[in-house]
Amino acid sequence: MCGIAGFSGDFDALLLDRMSASIAHRGPDGSGCFHDRDSNIGLAHRRLAIIDLSATGHQPMMDAAKQAVIVYNGELYNYRVLREHLIARGVSFRGHSDTEVLLNLYLSKGIDMLGDLNGIFAFAIFDFRSRELFIARDGMGVKPLYFTNTPQGMVFASEIKALLQEPSVSRELNPAAIARHLTYLWSPAPDTILKQVHKLPAGSAMLVQNGQVLRQWQYYEPPCGPKIKGRSLQDTCAQLRENLDRAVHRQMVSDVPVGAFLSGGLDSSAVVAFAQKHTDQRLQCFTIALEGKAAMAKEGMTDDLPYAQKVAHHLDVDLHTISVGSEMIESLKDMLYYLDEPQADPAPLNALFISRLARKNGIKVLLSGAGGDDIFTGYRRHYALALETYWAWLPKTIRTGVGSFAKNLSSSRPLSRRLRKAFEYAGLDGNERLLSYFYWLSPDRAHALLSDNLRDKLRTEDITNPLVDALHPLSSTVTKQDKILHLEQKFFLADHNLNYTDRMSMAHGVEVRVPFLDPDLINFASGLPDNFRQKGRYGKWVFKKAMEGILPDEVIYRPKTGFGAPLRHWLHGELRPMVEGMLNKKSLQERGIFDAYAVENLIQQDREGKIDATYAIFAILCIELWCQIFLDEQFPHL
Repeated sequence: MCGIAGFSGDFDALLLDRMSASIAHRGPDGSGCFHDRDSNIGLAHRRLAIIDLSATGHQPMMDAAKQAVIVYNGELYNYRVLREHLIARGVSFRGHSDTEVLLNLYLSKGIDMLGDLNGIFAFAIFDFRSRELFIARDGMGVKPLYFTNTPQGMVFASEIKALLQEPSVSRELNPAAIARHLTYLWSPAPDTILKQVHKLPAGSAMLVQNGQVLRQWQYYEPPCGPKIKGRSLQDTCAQLRENLDRAVHRQMVSDVPVGAFLSGGLDSSAVVAFAQKHTDQRLQCFTIALEGKAAMAKEGMTDDLPYAQKVAHHLDVDLHTISVGSEMIESLKDMLYYLDEPQADPAPLNALFISRLARKNGIKVLLSGAGGDDIFTGYRRHYALALETYWAWLPKTIRTGVGSFAKNLSSSRPLSRRLRKAFEYAGLDGNERLLSYFYWLSPDRAHALLSDNLRDKLRTEDITNPLVDALHPLSSTVTKQDKILHLEQKFFLADHNLNYTDRMSMAHGVEVRVPFLDPDLINFASGLPDNFRQKGRYGKWVFKKAMEGILPDEVIYRPKTGFGAPLRHWLHGELRPMVEGMLNKKSLQERGIFDAYAVENLIQQDREGKIDATYAIFAILCIELWCQIFLDEQFPHL
């Protein structure tokens, strides 16, 4: 697990040093650069040593015949099997790293090797024979990869801050991405907040030559059915346990100790339960205790710590806890610096503190329960979608009336907020209503918060296009539940959850692995009947049944709670001075992104309890903070 950067084109070799330095946190165990002036190729690498800790794992790595050179960020969980196959074909190895396996697999199969990989990765291989740069990102987008085109050529890196070390990279903002950050709290790939900087979509690859992208293609899409019929509940539970157990075991391959997140929720607890089976030592687990229980309860959040402690005792694992209160806010700027994108969610702060705790305890690898809700259901929107059975058949006029009523519900209580969110868009039809379950703010309201200049630029653009386009290729027989899970996996995971998990953990040189996103487990989950995944109010129903007897029932069937912080309380308390200092009329008018009067009105209505604009206000605050860090300060180093 590492950080990578590089270029194809007419750039100064010193750029590699600057890019490498900007992502040094991703690889504290070593660094290296490669520059070939004749080919106009530069590659940089920061190493976090996990597999083969010796010098034979150093990157950039070249094969013995000097046909190709690689920089690679990730882990191949099946590298040992691939290595044996290559040895049987006459390939010899100098070391035991998965990097060397990946390089030799490419030399053996070329770009067709992508179908053989089970792991998390972003890599770049320069082939001296074809003079092409081959870049790829793993199927679910666990590892990040950004790129941009400039007059001199193409630049790529694990993080945007590395790209900004090149002065010719445009700093022009992307109005569509800003509107999407307001609507979803994140921006769907390939767009970022910078107009000329792109994310390589999950499951994508590209070929580059002489600074020009020759080809970009999608080699993997999350599966969407078909349903496997005729399986009994008992057999399905047994197969689910087998698949998850195998996925966890695969992802424990490491030459350093492996630990785990343990929130006390079903997903992380299940991962810990299976991980403990495959280690000879007590598994080291990590969690966070948030202070301010009254504020959390008012926002509908439950205290995770007692559940985490119960699981740790039940499974006989060690639990390390960090207690944090509202002082977390002091790390907001750090969070946005490491995030690279202005994601308006406090959850990354939790991951940042837990990763810091793990590294202090000598743990460089953590297993995570991320992805369980995205393959089995589990979010509140999945329950809301299931409830459509009872009302979606109503005439549009009645549904529109229900939506109007929902918009007027009080935002002061968790239940009324959730009802409002569930039914606010009841008057929409088909895919439009499906997309609305991802809204934190409607596209229209997001547009209204933008300055006149940005609104003009967006006059002909529909900010929901990326998600709409992703639904078009799906078969007409695909269920609504499959559609929403497809969007979760294709966008919400890669562009939100996995993005912040990677960035917060790598800020402290910690690698996070996600067993729920094992390809075999994803394929298994995609074939489940809808009622096995969401049964009434129970999301992940078959998963819950499968874990009975392995975890305590009060953990399996505990109420769903978010992984975050009491943001509403913070905005009206500890964060209020920051909001007033940074989102006042003068500051907003000088920045020119938002309509200062619209933002002032939004904040006022939220404080009066007329609307719940918590996340919209936080999104605006995060975008302004992002601009201060990356545009005003210019190449910051914390």
